[in-house]
Formats: sequence, structure tokens, C-alpha cells
Amino acid sequence: MAQFPFDIVAFDLDGTLLETHRDLGTAVNHALAVGGFATVPLDEAKHLIGGGAKAMLHQALGNQGGVSDEEFRRLYKEMLAYYGENYAVHTRPYPHAEEVLDALRQHDVRLAVVTNKFENFARGVLESLGLIERFDTVIGGDTMGKGRSKPAPDPIIEARKRCGGGSIVFIGDSSYDMASARAAEVPFVVACYGYCDRSPEEFGADATIQSLDQLIPALRRI
Repeated sequence: MAQFPFDIVAFDLDGTLLETHRDLGTAVNHALAVGGFATVPLDEAKHLIGGGAKAMLHQALGNQGGVSDEEFRRLYKEMLAYYGENYAVHTRPYPHAEEVLDALRQHDVRLAVVTNKFENFARGVLESLGLIERFDTVIGGDTMGKGRSKPAPDPIIEARKRCGGGSIVFIGDSSYDMASARAAEVPFVVACYGYCDRSPEEFGADATIQSLDQLIPALRRI
């Protein structure tokens, strides 16, 4: 068997490994309803994902005129509390996710999650879905401290460190993911089936995939 080209494969979570927009959208709608705002269709939540929960709510409220800082903090707490109790109601792995993770493990690849979702939420979702044991580390949007989540390079660099060093590639679906990978100077694969905020051409990624079963062949071509 030919040697695999990467020692570590790091994944974004929402829109890359997991289809999460229904649970995230429901949490946003809960906060909107508490604040007296109109709720949004759940499919529209796909366009809010990428920068973390705070950015999602900020954009959703901004689309309806916005609120004061104090009111935003109140609604943000409502959103987080609701999501913390309902993060795995509709969330599911994308097709082929589990078999791809297992195949990478068979190649002795170390696996990481690098997400802007809070670490405890990310771990909770992965545990609920029976996926947590497949990963060597999980780095959330709050793991590295303020200002050090994606698009900063810090979480990818930390993932490589925690996984013992070596060559690493990052798989994601947003401009936050791409910017983080570029800043960390690691190859980037865009998951075009996810919640992409750019066209495949605009990403300028090292590879593009339309489903997770295309990932391992794509990695071999990089």
C-alpha cells in the first residue's frame, strides 16, 4: 500500500462533517422569537453558518434591524442555552463520513476537528453521534482564547501540535476555513456540498470535493 500523503487530516464540523443547519437554525429562531423578531426558514440558516454562533445570531438580527448590545447579549445567552439542550436533534453526519474517517484511520492518519463551534458543543454533538472516539483532538472556537479562532491560523497549528506534528491538510466549507488554512500555510480542500459562502472557483483551494467519498482520492492528488 502506497504511503498516505498526510500525517494529519483536520476537519471543520458544520457543513463539512456534519449537517447541522436545522438544529442551529432552530436555536437562532428560538432567540429571535424571544426577542420578538420574525423567525427564518431553517434552510436559510445555511447562509448564516461559518463564523460561530455569535456571528450567526448577529447576522440574523442585523437582517431585521439589529438590537442594542445589552439585548444582543440576552438573546445570545438564550440561543446558547437552547442549543446546548438541542444540538443533536436533527444533526447527522454527511453521507460517507464514518467510512472515510475509518479509512483514514486505517492509513494511520491522525484526525482532528477544528471548528468555530464552542468546544463543549462540538464534543457533545460528536459524542451523541458516536464519532468522538475517532478523533485525536477537538478544537473549538473558544479553545484557543479570544481572537484566536478561525480565520486565525492558531487552531490549525494547535491541532497539528496536539496530533504529534507532521504534514496536515484542512477540510472545510467556508471562507473562514480557507483563510485559516492559508494563514497556517497548510493545504485546503473545500467541501462544496457544505454551507459554502463562495463559489468553488473563488476558494482557490488545493482540491474540491462534491461528497466525502471523494476526499481520499483528492488527498492523494494534492
